[in-house]
Amino acid sequence: MRFIKLLLLLFVIQTQAQQGGMWIPSLLKGMNETEMKNLGMKISAEEIYSVNNSSMKDAVPQFNGGCTAEVISDKGLILTNHHCGFDVIQNHSTVEHDYLQDGFWAYKMEEEIPNKDLVVMFVVQIDDVTTKILEGVASLSSEAEKQKKIQENIASVTNSSPKEAWQENKIRTFYDGNQYLLFVTETYKDVRFVGAPPSSIGKFGSDTDNWVWPRHTGDFSLFRIYADKNNRPAAYSADNVPYKPKHFFPISIAGLKENDFTMVMGYPGRTTEYLPSVAVNQIIETLNPAKIEIRDAALKVQDRFMRKSQAIKIQYASKYASVANYWKKWIGETKGLKKSNAVAAKQKFEKEFQEKVIKAGKQSEYGNLLTDFEKNYTEIKDYALARDYFTEVALRNSEILTVGYKLYQLEQILNSKGEQSFTDRKNNLSTGIDEFYKDYNVDVDRNVFEQLIGLYAANYPKQFLPESLKNIDAPKLTADIFTNSKLTSLQNFRSLLEGDSKTVIEKLNNDKGYQLIKSMTEAFSKNVAPKYDELNLKNIALQRTYMKAILELSQKSDRIFPDANSTLRVTYGKVKGYKPNDGVVYEPFTYLDGIMEKYIPGDYEFDVPKKLIDLYNTKDYGNYGVNGKMPVCFIATNHTTGGNSGSPALDAKGNLIGLNFDRVWEGTMSDVYYSPEICRNIMVDARYVLFIIDKFAGAKNIINELKIIQPAKKK
Repeated sequence: MRFIKLLLLLFVIQTQAQQGGMWIPSLLKGMNETEMKNLGMKISAEEIYSVNNSSMKDAVPQFNGGCTAEVISDKGLILTNHHCGFDVIQNHSTVEHDYLQDGFWAYKMEEEIPNKDLVVMFVVQIDDVTTKILEGVASLSSEAEKQKKIQENIASVTNSSPKEAWQENKIRTFYDGNQYLLFVTETYKDVRFVGAPPSSIGKFGSDTDNWVWPRHTGDFSLFRIYADKNNRPAAYSADNVPYKPKHFFPISIAGLKENDFTMVMGYPGRTTEYLPSVAVNQIIETLNPAKIEIRDAALKVQDRFMRKSQAIKIQYASKYASVANYWKKWIGETKGLKKSNAVAAKQKFEKEFQEKVIKAGKQSEYGNLLTDFEKNYTEIKDYALARDYFTEVALRNSEILTVGYKLYQLEQILNSKGEQSFTDRKNNLSTGIDEFYKDYNVDVDRNVFEQLIGLYAANYPKQFLPESLKNIDAPKLTADIFTNSKLTSLQNFRSLLEGDSKTVIEKLNNDKGYQLIKSMTEAFSKNVAPKYDELNLKNIALQRTYMKAILELSQKSDRIFPDANSTLRVTYGKVKGYKPNDGVVYEPFTYLDGIMEKYIPGDYEFDVPKKLIDLYNTKDYGNYGVNGKMPVCFIATNHTTGGNSGSPALDAKGNLIGLNFDRVWEGTMSDVYYSPEICRNIMVDARYVLFIIDKFAGAKNIINELKIIQPAKKK
């Protein structure tokens, strides 16, 4: 009997200590707090999120709209990923002062570098406004009318809800439109560059190691928030002072071991955990393969040029990293979805869902949902494929088409809004296009274009392909456009915009490059976009009803968490290795030894700075090493996605132990289907961050303003 009770106790603890999910921090009390404490957390939900007292949420800003950061000192110092600060580092780099190659450290505040348009945003308060947003919606018949009413209600509640003059109200939807939350936020606009290691540390392993484990990347950079004399947001001014935070994270170097509790806070971008099986199958079989092929072709060209020229390497470093990131992610996602049998798991869930619908007598409301999904996703398939091709080729990866599309939009403004709007946009384009051409190389783009336009002509659904791309000779078309178009240089681009509207439009429509992007865009706008939007709107409505049914028919213990939408979330789990394949087991920690094992002198991805080699050889790790080794990275079961880059990784007491920067390749499917068996997030160990700042950079000024938790002394 005692043995049975013990088994029952273990079972209860296990079921109450589940992992995964992206939870709203204001709603952690109850089930989540219990789960977290059963996993080993030593603090309360109130310490994570509080309206009336300082709490951890006050130390976790969104960084520049797409990443996360954490405040680590009482002087507004923030830590984020090297790849999150990459654009800043690149923009301040020149061939003479290459901060990408050499790193940068401000040894006093006067050396910190201002950054135009770089912002961080803090969440002050979260409130549920679902009832107000959905008022008057249920009685409307069409989905378009419902969406219009919801947007009107959002605007009304946003404008009428209380806030301070320097704050903003932002309303976001959760559970596919079944819940709406109001976020009161503060955005700081004076954020200065403090430090970053060289790319040989901050980007070690580069694209080869991206999305994989074991990892040895010191992916971090440092910035500082400045505020006005009242500690409020202000545009850059020499009179601004370091921001005084409500909360900042102490940094623990006490050490980690497998199965330790971990928590990650941040702003995950987008997940779709509740897609039906037919949608997931479409991702695996149709959409991901197409996008992978396009980006693969573009990356091979860019890589070839970057390896031959340092100037091109600087120009294309950020663009290449951005394109490569999701290219490799989609490959891993597809692999993970197949390995985990995600489609079968979804089908099993749907079978159980259908049984619940029948048991609850809800057939009239929910009985046809899955059949309707099957019909809609079958019908939308070619439209979705065409949309992805147009987006990937015309808007993202062929630069001549991307810049040509801006001019197409200019012509549309003249047609829809008139002369004055046209002139305003034209002037903005002419003066603001410098940044684009600063990082543009015509030879690179020419070679990329030739590859991608060939794929477009061959694989774009034939029924939607414009006449201009039927039966083309890709090399001949490329030569014609890049010889005759004025879109290939800043001076010629500006010349297209000289003159009155009639003259400009005439010049545009005589340009070979513009003619092509116009024909592609008009074919897409006429043949693809309207039907895609119609079908997608139906799927949005179905998904909202499906999510409503899931919430209604589920137990609280089913742990139905909302999809990510770039709002502040908490996820929790354990430090844990994993088994990606038969006969392969990965440990959860990596060390500096692994960097030396991968070291290739002079290599683009695996070179190592001499000083780091010297520190390794002498084992000069200071207080940051453990048992003669220098920890670098670790993995855990936290459920993360894009937007969690730079997120604080916290221990059971809320101390910083690392910062999130990636996921394991096999687990990138977690955007669609999370499995604690193989989904792992990758974090830089805080000890390695401090070691690089202290021993490698000698930036004692930074170390001295941190609160560092030392290991407990052995008795």
